[in-house]
Amino acid sequence: MRNATLRVILIIFISGVVGYYFGINKLTIKWENYKPLLHVANKQAPPQTNADFSLFWKTWGLLEDNYYDKSKLDTEKMLNGAISGMVQSLGDSYTIYLPRQQNTDFKQNLSGQFFGIGAELGLADKQVIVISPIDGSPAQRAGLKPEDAILKVDGVSTENWTLSQAVEKIRGPIGTEVILTIIHKNEKESLEIKVTRDVITVKSVEGRVESWKMENGKWKMEEKCDDCPKVAYIRLSQFGDQTNKEWVTLVNSLSLQIQDQDVKGLILDLRNNPGGYLTDAVFIASEFLKQGTPVVVEDNARGSTRTLSVTRKGLFLDIPLVILINKGSASASEIVSASVRDNNRAILVGESSFGKGTIQMAHDLGNGAGLHITIAKWLTPKKVWVNGQGLKPDIEVSLDPKDKTHDAQLERAVEELVK
Repeated sequence: MRNATLRVILIIFISGVVGYYFGINKLTIKWENYKPLLHVANKQAPPQTNADFSLFWKTWGLLEDNYYDKSKLDTEKMLNGAISGMVQSLGDSYTIYLPRQQNTDFKQNLSGQFFGIGAELGLADKQVIVISPIDGSPAQRAGLKPEDAILKVDGVSTENWTLSQAVEKIRGPIGTEVILTIIHKNEKESLEIKVTRDVITVKSVEGRVESWKMENGKWKMEEKCDDCPKVAYIRLSQFGDQTNKEWVTLVNSLSLQIQDQDVKGLILDLRNNPGGYLTDAVFIASEFLKQGTPVVVEDNARGSTRTLSVTRKGLFLDIPLVILINKGSASASEIVSASVRDNNRAILVGESSFGKGTIQMAHDLGNGAGLHITIAKWLTPKKVWVNGQGLKPDIEVSLDPKDKTHDAQLERAVEELVK
């Protein structure tokens, strides 16, 4: 695992491990022998802080002394709740406190294997939404789509839930089911989707050289066709711990295939890619841009900016390039897309991206917990902030949800390269 203080583009994965369950003790227990379980190591306010922490401890003491159901006084949950509330007061969906389990889940997600339904969550107008389902995941198979609003989990309303609450409620033992009440974007009626939790293994990079043939006015991929136009294709599903290693292995092999064949161009598919490490976004963009070319501009809280540029020699500096994006393309995938387009290196095809333009730093707090703090915003090389609006594609193509036989976005990308 990388150093916890690495700057990351935070996307929360919906995941879980074997759940734990706890019940409420019967009120027939005699509470006169109850003693608080918390040992407070330090009640001192931090230096240079004007806040009166006596109010916090007075409230804590009154709850311990007077709340009628002592089984509800879970000191760990109370402390986590207090910290979460403090962080949430900033009103930033991406500055979050992760208790031990959620922090473990987050790290597992970036490692490429985790447990859960396989979907990334976000918050929009205080509503829990799906950023994107992971390719091949139970969530995708069940029909979850980017920008789906999750209204209920197992019949319980998600109103005013935090991301951590959503993670906790949706995760659970492998093989168990969770019922999500969702509403698709631009739809009026909600529906229930049943998802079976499973082990999610994510290989972040895959690619190949494909043959394409025009048939009935549409481009169709052919298994074997010596005379058909050839197009290289790379699918990048996330930016995680293994991404750079997987990427290098693939592009080394793919570049040799491209040299041996008459390849018209390359398609980089970033659809439903929720992002990951900022440094990895620069690494991937560097495959297509010359050394010294600006990739992203970091604008921090101190009012200063820092430009991250290409520092390595890529293998695909000249090949014609099309990048596929959609509403599930967020953060690091938006950085890659914006950088190549701003440098006149590629065109974007598909739908407008998610629009996450901030950078987080991850801190390990001890005892397994973590804190992700928004430390800066990022700008495209042309100094555009995509936050909340996303990247608009050069060629807008929507998918017909009723037509599962054609990928209109991919076919249009092929058309651009072989025309």
